[in-house]
Amino acid sequence: MEKYENMLKQLQNGERESIEIQKEEFYEFREILVKHPLFKHFRGEAKQNGRIIYTYTETPRS
Repeated sequence: MEKYENMLKQLQNGERESIEIQKEEFYEFREILVKHPLFKHFRGEAKQNGRIIYTYTETPRS
């Protein structure tokens, strides 16, 4: 789980452009994501075969 926290921090700090999560990792990753204080700044885009690409936006979604 610490792996996902570090990935989110890198995404937030601009050290990464995106995070790719496989469907097998989704529930474990989501558990960390929804607890993040800036949860609404992360955007997930579903791709084929259950992959999800997460990016960070300066403006939170509503």
